[in-house]
Amino acid sequence: MANRVLMLFGLIACATAAMLMASTSGAQAPPSKADGLEAWEKAFEVFSHPRCVNCHVPEDNRPRWSGPSYGAKAQYHGMNIIADDTRKKAAGLPCTSCHGVSNLPFAKGAPGAPHWALAPVEMVWWAKSSRDICEQIKDPARNGDKSLDEVVEHVRSDDLVQWGWNPGPGREPAPYSSAELADFLRNWVNSGAPCPVAG
Repeated sequence: MANRVLMLFGLIACATAAMLMASTSGAQAPPSKADGLEAWEKAFEVFSHPRCVNCHVPEDNRPRWSGPSYGAKAQYHGMNIIADDTRKKAAGLPCTSCHGVSNLPFAKGAPGAPHWALAPVEMVWWAKSSRDICEQIKDPARNGDKSLDEVVEHVRSDDLVQWGWNPGPGREPAPYSSAELADFLRNWVNSGAPCPVAG
């Protein structure tokens, strides 16, 4: 009788071990640093695109016109537009004086989206490297005082960010989509938000 009980316990232990091994082998490995860097480089394709960098400009406060639709050489915004330090006005007039809440319906007409303005100066991306922008995105002092989770939600839902994929006739949209960009950033965050060593 004792032997049969021991045999039964042995069978139960073996079955339990087999189930645990099967469960462990089927578990998904956590994302690696390499996964995070791959996700980041896709996000950088968006952040470095003209639809983004043309308004994430340096301290000169001059919006850019760049990208294939504007020719080989980047230009400053026409009419010598230079924003004031608020980055929301030029020559005393709000950017929204010309830029409404939607695009004008003809080629290269004034683009528009809610709360149209330049990005804050601490969020400059123009001519910045992948590493520079990566470190900036992680720094609340340079990303609009956002956590990384809030950054993900910002690119997924902010109206002005969404304009990058609907820039109006005559302008090429940013690559991927806002949902894909949010997914790239989420994967990057889940991998520890690694930044490239250089570049």
